[in-house]
Amino acid sequence: MTLPDLLNNLLFDYTVRTVALGAMVLGVVSGALGTFALLRKQSLLGDAVSHAALPGVVIAFLLTRSKASIVLILGAAIAGWLATIWMMNIVKHTRVKEDNALGLVLSVFFGFGLMLLTFTQRLPDSRQAGLDSFLFGQAATLLTRDVLTMAALGGISLLLIGVFWKEFKLLSFDREFAASLGFPISFLDILLTTLLVIAIVIGLQAVGVVLMSAMVVAPAAAARQWTDRLGVMLFLSSFFGALAGLIGALISSLGSGLSTGPVVVLSISVIVLVSLFFAPNRGLFWRWVRQRRNRRKLRIGSVLSNLYTLGSQHGDPKHAHSIEVLRAMNYGRGGVQRSLLTLEERGHVVREDEHKWALTESGLEEARKITQQSPQSE
Repeated sequence: MTLPDLLNNLLFDYTVRTVALGAMVLGVVSGALGTFALLRKQSLLGDAVSHAALPGVVIAFLLTRSKASIVLILGAAIAGWLATIWMMNIVKHTRVKEDNALGLVLSVFFGFGLMLLTFTQRLPDSRQAGLDSFLFGQAATLLTRDVLTMAALGGISLLLIGVFWKEFKLLSFDREFAASLGFPISFLDILLTTLLVIAIVIGLQAVGVVLMSAMVVAPAAAARQWTDRLGVMLFLSSFFGALAGLIGALISSLGSGLSTGPVVVLSISVIVLVSLFFAPNRGLFWRWVRQRRNRRKLRIGSVLSNLYTLGSQHGDPKHAHSIEVLRAMNYGRGGVQRSLLTLEERGHVVREDEHKWALTESGLEEARKITQQSPQSE
């Protein structure tokens, strides 16, 4: 299928358009809230909340006998919120650490949810069919009203981020300082956690309980590689989340058997890998390039200063010296021949015969600067 065909499906195919919009809404909201979760070192909170939401979905269905998205999302949100509050109180009032509390809450709520799901599926009621799709997600079942519900809840979350931007920013970077200024830390904690719960539960139908945590962590992790500014990071995280949602929806539409949720997660994983390797400031590739450049610069400076030192010992700074002597002085570093050729191109050294090199006037001046800046000269 060609790119024009994909664009045509995106614009005119109801299922593809609906799934793509739902995945993009999910990416924007989870990316924005995941930024704060990452900065507050609460990335695993998304995993706990998504798993804890399962019993809420089942209980909401049992109480209402309705599979309307707003009903199930509300049940998931209540269960996820209760699980989060429980975890926070465990950490606050006991000696159990946060990672242990996360594991406890996740296992208890998820186990309870699976038990309820098994019980519900045995009921003589056909309306319970499809509830198990919340485990792994089933984006193809999204309807326009589902996307509108996701967009409305996500829009409220983004609006509250804008209203409490200063408070959330201070809470993420310096909690103690925020408390000293009189900010209601407990309220802000609960509010930010509630917004994170909303971001997670609106994606359960599309991505599922098992994979939803990746949509919270991965966009923020990718964005963190590109910037040190919170506002830019939040924008990039939302953009990466939306881009992964769009790409995942389009790829999954290419053939049968491709579930949208896993493909979206794989798409954001690729974005994370690209960011880890090629982001300008933190990327592993550019770090390797800078290290090579710095090592080469140090080798060149070492060869230049060695020529100056040898020349000074002979009473003539421009006295020519054998490359073998320079190699002996730079034993273990290597690259003497390449360094001399680079210095020759810059006009700092001149070749007097096949194996001997000497400083030029500009090279002498540069060598003096290096010698004066070296720690040994102080």
